[in-house]
Formats: sequence, structure tokens, C-alpha cells
Amino acid sequence: MHKYDFLIVGSGLFGSIFAREATDRGCKVLVIDKRNHIGGNVYTEMIDGIPVHKYGAHIFHTSQEYIWNYVNRFATFNHYTNRVKAISAGRLYSLPINLFTMHQIWPDVITPAQAEARLNEERQQIENPRNLEEHMLAQVGPTLYKLFVEGYTRKQWGRDPKDLPASIIKRMPIRLNMNDRYFHDSHRWEGIPIGGYTPMIEKLLSGIEVRLEVDFLEDRQGLEGLAERIVYSGPLDALFGYSEGRLEYRSLRFEHEALSGDFQGNAVVNYCDSDVPFTRILEHKHFDLLDIPNTIVTREYPASYTGSNEPYYPINDDINNAMHDIYRSLGMELSKYIIGGRLANYRYYDMDMTVGNALAAVKRHFGMA
Repeated sequence: MHKYDFLIVGSGLFGSIFAREATDRGCKVLVIDKRNHIGGNVYTEMIDGIPVHKYGAHIFHTSQEYIWNYVNRFATFNHYTNRVKAISAGRLYSLPINLFTMHQIWPDVITPAQAEARLNEERQQIENPRNLEEHMLAQVGPTLYKLFVEGYTRKQWGRDPKDLPASIIKRMPIRLNMNDRYFHDSHRWEGIPIGGYTPMIEKLLSGIEVRLEVDFLEDRQGLEGLAERIVYSGPLDALFGYSEGRLEYRSLRFEHEALSGDFQGNAVVNYCDSDVPFTRILEHKHFDLLDIPNTIVTREYPASYTGSNEPYYPINDDINNAMHDIYRSLGMELSKYIIGGRLANYRYYDMDMTVGNALAAVKRHFGMA
């Protein structure tokens, strides 16, 4: 006889949502996490009155009303809208690339028609782009590519852009109007939970048993016996002891600093030059729309994934995707397991995608929304 109906491995969004939904359906649930806190990478820590995103910026945005309605059951969201700025070659620019960005570079470009004409002059005729660099040269040409993409990409991924798939950059919009909102306009709902994400996760896990600093893979045999089903949201290659090889990721290192005043006047500023070691600086009080005299900033340094640090960005090239397909096939053979989330699926998920993934897993298992 099992003590629990479900053992949930990981207290991030995927695991916490599944735990909530299973509990509300009368199931007995245990959530474990190898970290010393809940929330996974969306964890925020209140420091000097500022919710600090300890694992990088997390802005919730979605085009799906049912997802927006769901998360609003557990948090009140502010009206933060992500408008990124960038520093390149000592100058401050508007991002994503839009009409004003192009005017900053080419002052004679004032209208959408002039922007399109200039891009047509800049674009290289590459019929079937084979990599990230060729894709961007075909989209915007060498000037914008070198200012905003080349150096940043080399730092972020630790590879020459010629060696990266174009899919990595296709999320970045290029606009011929003054719209500097980072996310697509179809994502009509956007914001950040007032007070940070940790209180939202606490509400999701309310009344549910949680054990922290428990590594499932270190005591897999003993932990598996506790529950009828296992919900696993960790790395899929680790679950199978890396039998088919290790999936590649990029990681991040964070430096947090408390200061007075307003450091940069914006929540996110990218640093595009390759000789600047970090990729961006976050100023957390601007995420929460706080008007206070102190501030906390975070510098993000790209890092190689060593296996002992956090895997952030999957390198979805053909070799890694093929390896993951093998692991996914192995996972489907584990009848006791429900597998999902960004790590297990080896995909970069925005938060709304993780929420949707979790609710879909709940629906598949319980046969209802």
C-alpha cells in the first residue's frame, strides 16, 4: 500500500500546478525538491522591500485567456510590460528592433516605408538560411546583426552564431513601427505577481506536504516506493543515468548587488558587446513598479553547463534533439511516471507554456480540465 497517490519531483510551476490539481481532486500528494526553497527558477526572494528574481527575469505573458485566468487564482498581477533596452558600442538603444531603433542608427529613417527600404538595402539574399547568422543576415542585414545579435549570441551560447540553429533567434521580433513591447501583441495578458512569484507558489502548494533538500535521483528506489505515481519534471537524461549521453545546455551565473538610487531606469538592459562579460543587467524594483530610494541589480553571466550548475537553455540542435527523442521514448515506457516541464521536454518554455503543459498533463491523467 502506497502512502501517497503522487510523488511530485520538483516544486516549480509544472510540479506545483499538478500538485494543486491532484490535491483538489482528493489525492494525497508529496512534493519534493532538491533545492532549499520552493518555486524552482521562478523563485523570488524579498530583499530590502524588493522581490528579487533569484534565477533571472520572469515576466508572465500569454495569449491564452484560460491560462491567465488560472494563474490569477493564485496571485494578483501588476501591469508590468517588458520593454528592453540595449547598450551596444557605448550607445543606448530601444529593443526589440523597431522603427525607433532604426532611426537611432540611421537618422534619415523616420517612417515605416523608409525603414523597410533601408532593410531591403541591408538584407542579404540567402534563400535557405542554414544557421542563426544566415537567418539574421537575411532578416536585417549586417549592421543590425553586428550591433545587437552577434556579440550577445556568442556570449549567451558560447558558440559561433554559424554553429547555432536559426530557431534560437526566431522569437525575437523585428518591427517597422514604434512598438517597443518585447512580447508579441497577441500576448494581450502580461504582468508580474505583486510581491513576487514565491507567494503564488505558496498558494499553489497550500495544504500540501513539501520536503526540501531531497534529491530524488540519490534515493530513487526508496522514494519511488512512497507513491502510486511519480510526476517528474527534472532532466530526462539524468533520470536514465545518461545512458544515451548528456544533453547539452547553457547555464547562467548571477551577481546581485544592493545600491541606492535608480541604477539604470529600466528593468532589463542588454549588453550586446562581446567584450562585456555579462549579457544583461536586471533592476528588480522596476519589475514590481516600485518607487523607492534603494535598488537591487543583478548581472547575468553566461556559463557552460557542467552538470553541477543549473541547466537553463537547451541547445536544440539536431544531435541533441535526436538524443532527447531517444530519452523521450524511454520515458514513455515508464508506466508509473508522468513526465513534463521544460527540463524533461528539453525545450525553452515561457511560463504560460509550462502552465499549459501542466494543465494538459492533469487533463490526460484525470480525464477532465
